[in-house]
Amino acid sequence: MDDSKVVGGKVKKPGKRGRKPAKIDLKAKLERSRQSARECRARKKLRYQYLEELVSSRERAICALREELEMYKQWCMAMDQGKIPSEIKALLTGEEQSKSQQNLNRHTKAGKTDANSNSW
Repeated sequence: MDDSKVVGGKVKKPGKRGRKPAKIDLKAKLERSRQSARECRARKKLRYQYLEELVSSRERAICALREELEMYKQWCMAMDQGKIPSEIKALLTGEEQSKSQQNLNRHTKAGKTDANSNSW
């Protein structure tokens, strides 16, 4: 009697299942494994360097924002006492100057475009 079974219309024979292992030189296989491990370590090192740089830049940004926040707190405390900090005065006068400069630029640009449109 035959030991083969019929499953789903196919005849299956008992024994090992799956692909048979290819006859690979063990030294070559070991060397490929070592090379793969070296590449993995190199990728890991690069990834950690990138992450460390990212953390460092974020920490610098946090410090800068904390300093800016502290400056604004000082300004608010001064304004609560009725004093206007010189930095705010400089900002306000700078805005007024930039607005007047923008208005002046708009008028000169409008004059130039009118002159250019008629010069053909």
